[in-house]
Amino acid sequence: MLLIFIFGFFLSLQAQNQRKRARDFGIEPGILTPGKWNAITDVNGVSVGQKTLIVGDSIRTGVTVIIPHQGNVFREKVPAAVFVGNGFGKALGFTQIEELGNLETPIALTNTLNAFLVANSIVNYTLSTHENSKIRSVNPVVGETNDGWLNDIRGRHVKDNHVIEAIHAATTKIVAEGNVGAGTGTRCLGFKGGIGTSSRVLPKDKGGYTIGVLVQTNFGGILTINGAPVGEELNNFYMAQDVPYVVDGSCMIIIATDAPLSARNLKRLAKRSFLAFGKVGSFSSNGSGDYSIAFSTHSQLRIPYDSKKMEKTVLEISNDHMSPLFLATVEATEEAIYNSLFMATDMKGQKGRMMNALPIEKTLKILDKYNARKK
Repeated sequence: MLLIFIFGFFLSLQAQNQRKRARDFGIEPGILTPGKWNAITDVNGVSVGQKTLIVGDSIRTGVTVIIPHQGNVFREKVPAAVFVGNGFGKALGFTQIEELGNLETPIALTNTLNAFLVANSIVNYTLSTHENSKIRSVNPVVGETNDGWLNDIRGRHVKDNHVIEAIHAATTKIVAEGNVGAGTGTRCLGFKGGIGTSSRVLPKDKGGYTIGVLVQTNFGGILTINGAPVGEELNNFYMAQDVPYVVDGSCMIIIATDAPLSARNLKRLAKRSFLAFGKVGSFSSNGSGDYSIAFSTHSQLRIPYDSKKMEKTVLEISNDHMSPLFLATVEATEEAIYNSLFMATDMKGQKGRMMNALPIEKTLKILDKYNARKK
């Protein structure tokens, strides 16, 4: 079994190395500039860890963990907000974020039936830290999408050790995309989906802040890239005649920023990510659980676990200066979704089912037809 896992994982990585990100093909959504890694990890201190499970012919799943900063997140909580685009999902820990406006654990993404086990693992991780030896409550935050077409989802194969391995593997640099972590068994807009990420850095006169986005794509619609009707041209889209197409699935959108934002303005930021969701061709179908979580890493906004102060002074960007951050969020979310498609590879899963990746050469020809990329 171990040899099968290693061989399958090697083939996945080999195939992934042959793919390129959207920007490498001249697809550059928007007007703003990405950060160094063009990833959520461009927000200082944010790290991402992943564990990919490809075993035999039926296990195609994993876990992706986003850690807001390099300290003890429970003892130094960060401002956060959630926005529900369509609530057909198993979002854990969201009501406390909505009520208190803060995040106190890493955010974990996985498959639908593993969400509860992964939440337990996040609790185990938090309680295991020596500094947290006396706490009696913790709010684990977990999002999910349903990878049950390619993956034996009923087997609930993501275990406690996989979550801990993902946390320990977290990096503040390049983030793997496509068929990795929580995106291993997902589908998106008629093709193989997965994990994608992107970032934008505002000009100095607009604050110089960074927005980073990571997505777990598993939803349907009518694929559009930079305005070009790619899904229609490829005859692979929702409601196309004589084409088998699954429109339901879900999407998780995680937004990080170093801008000083309260939970109120973080919620406004999270709402804007769904403008990008529509730009790529989604409409949040009935069975698609679509959620966005936004948090700020600004050091002056940390919320100490055991603060004795009755009042606090809050630094916050004013409403009139939020628009550049809104734009950055839309652009980074759109490109992150594209990256999840461009970096994904063909995958065969349970019952011999096959999910093909976006055909690059055909897609580029369509984009050129509509002048939708730079050359």
